[in-house]
Amino acid sequence: MTKPVEVSEKSFDQQVLKADSPVLVDFWAPWCGPCRRVAPIVEELAEEYAGKVDFTKVNTDENPSIASRYSVFSIPTLILFKDGQPVDQIVGFKPKSELKKHIDKALGN
Repeated sequence: MTKPVEVSEKSFDQQVLKADSPVLVDFWAPWCGPCRRVAPIVEELAEEYAGKVDFTKVNTDENPSIASRYSVFSIPTLILFKDGQPVDQIVGFKPKSELKKHIDKALGN
């Protein structure tokens, strides 16, 4: 089972910005209800897009500097990175079908 990888300020650049494939970063916090609702959807997408897109999670409480670097003011926020650059941002809970549209667009599908 492919699960999103928890990244921190120490591993973010290596795991996200230097990745060879597109990376979806889930900015979340344990106290956030909508974050808990989107987490299983992100896990399903990690399975479906295994080998095409890497999935990571950033706990904004533990890594506030990453959140501020990308102007994440509300969570959940999902940011798609490609070649080290943010190419798409999704704020708030969205259904799986909508998240797939964003990922497919980033992949050029």
